[in-house]
Amino acid sequence: MKKQIFLILALFAAGTLPAQDIAWPEAKTEAKPAARWWWMGSAVDKGNLTRNLEEYAAAGMGTMEVTPIYGVQGNDANEIQFLSPEWMRMLQHTESEASRLGMQIDMNTGTGWPFGGPEVAVEDAACKLFITEYRLKGGERLACKVEVADARQRPYAGLERLMAFGPARCLDLTAKVKDGVLDWKAPKGEWRLIAAFCGKTLQKVKRAAPGGEGYVMDHFSARAVRNYLGRFERAFSGHAAGTTRLDATAYPHHFFNDSYEVYKADWTAGLFDEFFARRGYKLEEHLPEFLAEGEWTEAARRIISDYRETLAELLQENFTRQWTEWAHRHGSKTRNQAHGSPGNLIDLYATVDVPECEGFGLSDFGIRGLRKDSLTRPNDSDLSMLKYASSAAHIAGKPYTSSETFTWLTEHFRTSLSQCKPDIDLMFVSGVNHTYFHGTTYSPAEAPWPGWKFYATVDMSPTNSIWRDAPAFFQYITRCQSFLQAGKPDNDFLVYLPVYDLWQEQDGRLLMFDIHKMAKRAPRFIEAVHRINDAGYDMDYISDNFIRTAKVAGGKIVTSGGTAYKALVIPGARLMPADVLEKLMNLAKEGATVVFLDQYPEDVPGYARLKERRAEFNRILGDVRKMGSTPGTAGRVIFGTDYAGTLAQTMAVPEAMKTGFGLSCIRRAHAEGAHYFISALTAEDTEAWIPLAVSARSAMLYNPMDGTSGKARIRRKDGKTEVFLQLASGESVLLKTFAEVDVQAPAWRYYTPCATPESDLARNKVPDRRWGFRWVESIPAVGNVPDSISLGSWTDLSFEGAETVMGTGGYTTTFVVENPAAAEDWLLSLGDVRESARVRINGREVATLWAVPYRCFIGPYLRPGKNTLEVEVTNLPANRIADMDRRGVKWRIFKDINMAALGYKKGTYAGWQPVPSGLLGPVRIVPVRTIKE
Repeated sequence: MKKQIFLILALFAAGTLPAQDIAWPEAKTEAKPAARWWWMGSAVDKGNLTRNLEEYAAAGMGTMEVTPIYGVQGNDANEIQFLSPEWMRMLQHTESEASRLGMQIDMNTGTGWPFGGPEVAVEDAACKLFITEYRLKGGERLACKVEVADARQRPYAGLERLMAFGPARCLDLTAKVKDGVLDWKAPKGEWRLIAAFCGKTLQKVKRAAPGGEGYVMDHFSARAVRNYLGRFERAFSGHAAGTTRLDATAYPHHFFNDSYEVYKADWTAGLFDEFFARRGYKLEEHLPEFLAEGEWTEAARRIISDYRETLAELLQENFTRQWTEWAHRHGSKTRNQAHGSPGNLIDLYATVDVPECEGFGLSDFGIRGLRKDSLTRPNDSDLSMLKYASSAAHIAGKPYTSSETFTWLTEHFRTSLSQCKPDIDLMFVSGVNHTYFHGTTYSPAEAPWPGWKFYATVDMSPTNSIWRDAPAFFQYITRCQSFLQAGKPDNDFLVYLPVYDLWQEQDGRLLMFDIHKMAKRAPRFIEAVHRINDAGYDMDYISDNFIRTAKVAGGKIVTSGGTAYKALVIPGARLMPADVLEKLMNLAKEGATVVFLDQYPEDVPGYARLKERRAEFNRILGDVRKMGSTPGTAGRVIFGTDYAGTLAQTMAVPEAMKTGFGLSCIRRAHAEGAHYFISALTAEDTEAWIPLAVSARSAMLYNPMDGTSGKARIRRKDGKTEVFLQLASGESVLLKTFAEVDVQAPAWRYYTPCATPESDLARNKVPDRRWGFRWVESIPAVGNVPDSISLGSWTDLSFEGAETVMGTGGYTTTFVVENPAAAEDWLLSLGDVRESARVRINGREVATLWAVPYRCFIGPYLRPGKNTLEVEVTNLPANRIADMDRRGVKWRIFKDINMAALGYKKGTYAGWQPVPSGLLGPVRIVPVRTIKE
């Protein structure tokens, strides 16, 4: 025992760490990729549920989110009503099997989207404001009934207010209306009567499953949300109405809510009263301004901003917070996509346990060698959009940020694993650390290929040919997320979200922040985010409410979630509440750094007490400006229009890997230093000494593709720590730094090509001859395949089925290396692979290559003389499904939208040209040597 204690003390005295501190982090279930799991018609059975889950678990997935949707044509007899006793038994079985397999089960709090269903009575359904106007002159009475003009709304719409606007005054006539009859004679003058009704959108649940059809609920109503959640309590307790008693069902790991798509829901019963209580004046007295068409006056914009703020508060309090607190009472947590909501996205995301962002389309970073496809759509979620969710998680102290990943990445059946990597790397550098694929569909064993399918998805399922090599991709995700879930956020700045600018500037009363319109909603803010990022810094967004609770410690700004930042940046905000501006001033007085870019705020938002609030604002603004011109010793206010130059005045150090080398990264802090995820989302290769924003005595590099690691080369230059990095276009790496200790570990391998006398390898190319070829698997089975072929797409070969087969082709060749020890290692490069490859050398498994640059080290597998190289290449299912369409095979057998094509278009894939498949090469074997220090 004394020897062990002495050894530990000696290690720390020598400035070293025990081996476990340089090992890969433990991969928890949350580190494994998760997926949305669609139950079509909830037509599931225990045997197939077990089979599906076992396939997911064996491939390396960790969490499945059950989302029931519409069913399969002709399968009505097997459909199960949502939340019925039989449905709950299926969920019980799913949870039990997942537990056995080391998995977790999440569940949508509904079917399809958004929340709603058969138990949502019309009085709890989503609401819309309807206006009917009348004109009267002095002495006249209203001859018609006071009723909503839309006849379809008359059974539902309730009168909220009847206001009369006349000469220099307005009157509330609501109490004078009985059974639709107004008992009032107009005084002298011209009168405009405005009747405001709370009607219904009559929106039904989209893509609903059996037992989930019905009205969408009113998300602004506490009563409606409470009633809606009551259905789940009854089902989980075994007391569903009108059913036999069932044993209680365990609540899921997370309840999920999809992006807010409650269309045209701009009202709720009692909104006038809520508005008055929150804003301090009566909205009904300003209906002419509120309802104005065309160019708004400033007063109208301020009133509408107040209305938007009121909706935001109601949504957060009555839906998001109530839903989350309800889940907590039952031992569950919430995952939520706040985007699309008519609210402050930061506050809404921060209210739940796991904020979730969403990718929508394919990003193009110009990565060299990455396959291109004409059937794609641009990604609507860039870094600026993805960071809303992770920002909320970071400032609120939430450990996970999840993502709906690969929605509409490409057209169906055409998505390769290689195309997935850049977009999942974008998720990672944006702060995501818990990815959910969008998605996979429950499919019974008896379903003919391609099985049951859901549109708009990457189809990460066992019936997709990419599933064969997907476990290697899943391991990549798990390794990355094991690091990204460790430690704490270490972004440089808090960046103020100028939501009042958006609420006051944007046209249209109902303002929803969906990902497809953010470029129009917030162009200046998006530009500011990218300019800050391009200057080498990282950031989290912050809302007014989180500024109000921020504190200062050690010169840094600490949010209520316990995360510290070097400065708070206000990028060109025009409107700001006076108390928030005062809070910024006080933070600076307490030692923090506050940066105003482009301009100082110039006014307060909102309409009430405007003169009084403006006076207070201007007084505070004057003090802030003085601090900016004469900084004190405690803290600083900095102003500038040159982003890079102004931000350089803070204590934050920019990351040169972003500014000088085109790399993308995110940094997190751990007890001994920092760790980075770094991705070469660029067309260029990187081989350079790169300055870091943190100091380090030592560092480790980790390759998430193969699980290898080693001690990095670092040096001190010009007062900074530099690390030597080698990254090809599209590659990624994890870097872990240690501020005070010199870790002991084998060195990271830095290699460069070298010359050898080997005759076969003088040109760094496998001899240009025919390769042995066989089908490892072919669907449908093909015959008359040649025993040997030249490298290229097998769709160009003449055998029957070459253009339509889906499967795995095995390529074999031999090459001679007389003396493998002539080089320190040997690098195999497969060139162009369509789409993934398993490599064997001399019968030994080497690697699964699924992304560019499709290369791996093979030195330890070589032997003197002749060596055998085997490559098994798996293609996409595109050619097979196109052939089925040309032959008229009916596989689109789903209800509702069935199987929409990219852009929600109808049509088939019969016109597709053959997608290149197989090993295209050129294949090279390159001798390498270590780069000298």
